[in-house]
Amino acid sequence: MSAGQRRGFLTGGTWCADHNKLLDRWPVEETVTRILEESVEGGGSACNFGIDIRRLDPSMPVATIGCVGDDEDGRILLRYADDNGIDRQGMRVIAGGRTNYTDAYSARDTGKRTHIFHQGTSALLSPDHFDFAGTTARIFHLGLPGIHDVMDNAWKGEVNGWVATLKAARAAGLETNFELLQIAPERLRELAEPCLPHLDTLVINDYEIGAITGTQTTRDGETDIAACEAAGRQIMERSAVKVLAIHFPRAAIAFTRDGAVYRHPSVNVPQSEVRGANGAGDAFAAGFMYGYHEARPVPDCLKLAHASAAASLRSVGTTGSVETAERCLALAEGWGWRAMPNT
Repeated sequence: MSAGQRRGFLTGGTWCADHNKLLDRWPVEETVTRILEESVEGGGSACNFGIDIRRLDPSMPVATIGCVGDDEDGRILLRYADDNGIDRQGMRVIAGGRTNYTDAYSARDTGKRTHIFHQGTSALLSPDHFDFAGTTARIFHLGLPGIHDVMDNAWKGEVNGWVATLKAARAAGLETNFELLQIAPERLRELAEPCLPHLDTLVINDYEIGAITGTQTTRDGETDIAACEAAGRQIMERSAVKVLAIHFPRAAIAFTRDGAVYRHPSVNVPQSEVRGANGAGDAFAAGFMYGYHEARPVPDCLKLAHASAAASLRSVGTTGSVETAERCLALAEGWGWRAMPNT
């Protein structure tokens, strides 16, 4: 099948059950804080991205590949896929397995989030689970390196399973996108750097671009935009990535293969609307990649990415408040845009 005949997304990698807890504040050790509300919802890059794409455009085909256990969390995730119209024929249910789960805490007073996870069946995911023979999707979205034991290690002559899987996807005619995780920077660079030659697009945050380039891109909790731009140029110079997007709370930057650099500020979300930031990065990536899939200009992709992320902030869970692309953009326009920060 030619690239022009392909449509839709195939997600692969992390499916986990998010045990979301909204706290009044983040506690210091040996003190008590109160849980204001809690829920169990779908989480992980393959889950969140896929659901967000379907919410942005309910007509867009999305299929997925991953591993869950035959426990209650696994059943919740399968229902999430079904309820959101995701083709889950590629999902593997591991008998006797414990589904990957995350205790996802959001502090109401700051909006910051803290994740404590159990790897579970994600440890068993391998390149052998990825069968691309029958897919008609155009874009393959893969993640997350650092929390999948088999994928994180050498595989049949390749430096890791991520490289093996990305190469197989490209050989099958798919465009590839990679999602990262904020693990130790040295480990993130070790896992992600070998994947760069096998990517068409890359959508990451300020921490992640710093980690994979060995650059300090955040200082005292603030984004060093000039350092992010320099790191982005490094990636474009030493890879074949067609489009690179770097996002951070106040704005985002995108680079294209022709040397162009685009910048767009984030949405000025009223603090009263913010319930939690869990899943905002996935929502940004989904908005950007949906725009890319639909051949929208890169500045419009950045705008939709910010709008999708802004909409997602209205729920404690990862995907509950993402709406159609048109509604997300209308919401963003209503709230307005921040001023673009100086580099």
